[in-house]
Amino acid sequence: MDIDRREFLRLGATATAATAAAGIAPPLLRAVPEMRPEVPGMEIEEATIAELQAAMAAGRLSAVRLTRTYEHRIEALDRNGPSLNSILQVNPDAGSIARGLDRERRAGQVRGPLHGIPVLLKDNIDTADQMMTTAGSLALVGPAPAQDATVAANLRAAGAIILGKTNMSEWANFRSFHSSSGWSGRGGQCRNPYYLDRNPCGSSSGSGIASSANLTAGSVGTETDGSIVCPASICGIVGIKPTVGLTSRAGVVPISHSQDTIGPHARTVADAATLLGGMASKDPDPRDPATNDNRDKVYSDYTQFLDPTGLSGARIGVARKGVTGYSEETDGVLESAIHSIQNAGATVVDPADIPTIDQINQGAEEITVLVYEFKRDLNAYLASRSGVPIATLAEAIAFNLDHKDSELKWFGQEWFEFAESDPYSEADYNTALAEERRIGGPDGIDAALAKDNLDALIAPTGSPAWPTDLVNGDHFTGASSSPAAIAGYPVINVPAGMAFGLPVGISFMGTAFGEPKLIKLASGFEAATKARVKPKFVPSLPLDGSVRRRDRDGDEDRLSSGPSLALRHI
Repeated sequence: MDIDRREFLRLGATATAATAAAGIAPPLLRAVPEMRPEVPGMEIEEATIAELQAAMAAGRLSAVRLTRTYEHRIEALDRNGPSLNSILQVNPDAGSIARGLDRERRAGQVRGPLHGIPVLLKDNIDTADQMMTTAGSLALVGPAPAQDATVAANLRAAGAIILGKTNMSEWANFRSFHSSSGWSGRGGQCRNPYYLDRNPCGSSSGSGIASSANLTAGSVGTETDGSIVCPASICGIVGIKPTVGLTSRAGVVPISHSQDTIGPHARTVADAATLLGGMASKDPDPRDPATNDNRDKVYSDYTQFLDPTGLSGARIGVARKGVTGYSEETDGVLESAIHSIQNAGATVVDPADIPTIDQINQGAEEITVLVYEFKRDLNAYLASRSGVPIATLAEAIAFNLDHKDSELKWFGQEWFEFAESDPYSEADYNTALAEERRIGGPDGIDAALAKDNLDALIAPTGSPAWPTDLVNGDHFTGASSSPAAIAGYPVINVPAGMAFGLPVGISFMGTAFGEPKLIKLASGFEAATKARVKPKFVPSLPLDGSVRRRDRDGDEDRLSSGPSLALRHI
């Protein structure tokens, strides 16, 4: 059983609408020709954080106008039109925050590269404002938390505008054995922006969708095993799953303090690196012991490691055993990616398998750790909340039974019930934790890197998106996130290609606090491939042969039927 990929999606359409659509004086970005003119914000589609910042510095754009533009896109594309359902609520304070930041800029005070940039947070990240933090569950509907999560506070201090909360797989998808990614009781099911009937994957699904669809400059997700990198892959964006402890988990609804981490979603490696610097805990956070050590390995500026020639001279290993072979389309994208990496000047060692991958994929140690920690970590978090319907995991189980028509209508709560039963002893847990750290880290990723003196390992992140199926749950076939998840090591997903019009990404994996090297390599790969393709919100994957599979020479096939039919309904 693979827990990682089973964190999924759903985004609620409770986004508040703004009033008049605000234009942005050109040039910022070229309008996308296939978009109809009534769709707001065409000028900012695919705009990078650096481009937005430059436009504000030049006086061609304000934080207020940018925020309003994103709000109108949310209204047009998330609540209406293709109805992506990736946003649970828009921050009613976003406009006033933007006005304050514009005043600071006029006074000559610019906090940094995130000043005035709207960012969305996953709904399991606390904000002490007018928004709720519910982890997608009706059981947490109520007053806002008393204190910002540390990552939220760090982003505010950096000048980011918290634009709203994204939909997610309820309880980060650690509720049922048979769930559909991206569904929550509070928000329902969210939709893949490429083909709306396809799944967006991962419990950070709303975050991935919103960034891909240009509903925000960037977004923040969480990962225990796969929930940042899987939606990044399937939604055609960059996702950075940081080393555990690089970003504080304080004020984030938990699964496991051993594996949980908080990281960015963005359309480019540069934007993701910018967000990571704003989120990182450069100093120890008294609310998260994982931030006590290694602060000399944490940076406030990760953009310094960007390098469009970052693959030149690098040594890259291809992890194949246990993380390939489950999808012909995925494997085809991997082969093209390897070719691009070699052409960019890297030495490729193929294969460079993780020696412990068979034991990792069995998952016994990971399940023990997650189940043991979940009950204890969740109960500790719930003790910090007041005015919400539940205070313990046991009460969450009872709440769901009392509200089964809304919470249990599609699938059950088997993980909840299993964790509440306390099936593992403390000795079982301690043994499993030590073993998963060993097989993921020193004897796993580190051993593979050391064997051939590698800078990083690559592997396909996962398969192309499967059809959303609320009746039977996810059609998950395979992925590569577990080794880094159990080791607490970093992973970066970068778009690598398309298969039948669906994105496929590859993951760059490294050792603990290896983000600088991975960002260099990932930015080099991005520059060499330019594989990001903007979504077109097609209602469903055509079954008439109008979209073809990926060419094996590395070129992407195009839709032979022309522009997306979905755009005619916007």
